[in-house]
Amino acid sequence: MWQLFQFPLCPFSRKVRLLLSEKGVAYELERENPWEGRDEFFALNPAGRTPVLRDAEKGIVLVDSQAICEYFEETVDRAPMIVGTAVNRAEIRRLVALFDENFYHDVTYPLLNERMKKRLFLRAPPDSRLLRDAMRLANEHLDYIDWLIDTRPWLAGAQMSLADLAAAAQISVADYLGGIDWSGHEQTRGWYSVFKSRPSFRPLLAERMDVIQPPKHYADVNA
Repeated sequence: MWQLFQFPLCPFSRKVRLLLSEKGVAYELERENPWEGRDEFFALNPAGRTPVLRDAEKGIVLVDSQAICEYFEETVDRAPMIVGTAVNRAEIRRLVALFDENFYHDVTYPLLNERMKKRLFLRAPPDSRLLRDAMRLANEHLDYIDWLIDTRPWLAGAQMSLADLAAAAQISVADYLGGIDWSGHEQTRGWYSVFKSRPSFRPLLAERMDVIQPPKHYADVNA
């Protein structure tokens, strides 16, 4: 069976977990805190980042969330997530990159650094200016998602795709850390509520990251 090395607030691991669940691929979770720098983990991924997916029996190790997702797109027919014409597939990949790169660097990473890393490892208070900047940029990203939802049934087109999984993974971590102000974003909030109701998403909502607790609305599928 596949083993997924991850920690609860890794947005890229969440993207992979959503994809595997939607495709019906069985896997076991292996808690991995990359900041601990375990030699055994660096042997799997010299970059020292999650997620890493391993099938020990087959001798397969997959690294990088996008590479992992593309692997299962090529090997599992169920619930395809990069679909449509070549133009539509390019749009899906564009949006995945937008969320994996821009949203992560603008919003998710600073929230993780200020509200998780500083609290758990540095025993230091968060920088309120950096938190305000992250929340301001989150609002701008949600404005764009609002526009996408106004013009399409799903973020990249007529059906759910890897773009939706990537966006939901990043937003869920930011929301857990209190970095999302949903006021004025009814389109995105409605889309995200639908996502929160999916069986693939429920295990994510149930997980908690050590002493850091999410806002009350976090696991509420109607919020």
